[in-house]
Amino acid sequence: MTLRLILIPLLASFIVAAAASARAQDKGSVDPKPLPPLANPNDPKIAAKELFGRKLLPAAMPTRVIGFYAKGCLAGAKALPINGPTWQVMRLSRNRNWAHPDMVALLERLSAKAHRDAGWPGILVGDMSQPRGGPMITGHASHQVGLDADVWLTPMPNHRLSREEREDMSAVMMVRPDRLDIDPHVWTAGHLAVIRDAALEPRVQRIFVNAAIKKALCREAKGDRSWLSKVRPFWGHDYHFHIRITCPEGSKQCEPQQPPKEDEGCAPADLAYWFKDSVLHPKPPKEPPKPPHWLTLAQLPLDCRQVLAARPARQ
Repeated sequence: MTLRLILIPLLASFIVAAAASARAQDKGSVDPKPLPPLANPNDPKIAAKELFGRKLLPAAMPTRVIGFYAKGCLAGAKALPINGPTWQVMRLSRNRNWAHPDMVALLERLSAKAHRDAGWPGILVGDMSQPRGGPMITGHASHQVGLDADVWLTPMPNHRLSREEREDMSAVMMVRPDRLDIDPHVWTAGHLAVIRDAALEPRVQRIFVNAAIKKALCREAKGDRSWLSKVRPFWGHDYHFHIRITCPEGSKQCEPQQPPKEDEGCAPADLAYWFKDSVLHPKPPKEPPKPPHWLTLAQLPLDCRQVLAARPARQ
């Protein structure tokens, strides 16, 4: 199937949900409506997410990462095909299966390794980036430069999912109701194998998982454990894990993140914070939170204006 044929259903169905956030398990729509045109797209106060969220195709420019993971954009993005031998893309209505070509290639490799090492039919891929990167109307603060991707902690079924299944199906919760450890009824050695395979990819800098999953990995990993240093606990990530790769070689406009510490991160002190009762069960704030401050185009790297204004790439 050509990329053009793959993209047709994506473009016809593109939508961003009206909710304030789009978590990995939020359902999509098989009959979405396009976003309405902006009354004044040149308003300097308008949130950049409103501009990038309306771009359905990548910029017809050479591939270039511009800025930081949570403050940038992407030129010349590549789409991960929605179906592969050992992968399928979920939530097609979000149109977020775009990334730097290095990330697309990594996911294809990882899917084959998951099949080989975990015995999974393949992987289910969640959010990557938008066609031109940039802030998203819903969901992630990162995923802006095509170097982040979410992989569900649910094996791909051994059949091709329907459009309805891709929008409605939920991943399996990996964490116990008390949030203190993984659920032994659903967690398997295969989950460890897939996360390890991802962490062993040389370009992978960080993998974000729920702290309970990090605890399980620390407890169960055998042999070479050096890869554990890349796996970092973070809020959420109990249905999926988040892969982040380093800046491409020679990408001068890509702003790198400091590498994680080289230790395993498995000492009790490393995980203690995440299992404090105040963290697991935070109290409601005494005062209503202030409205979030959304990035404007002026706050992004200057070249993101060119990416936004560029003609769409032919697919």
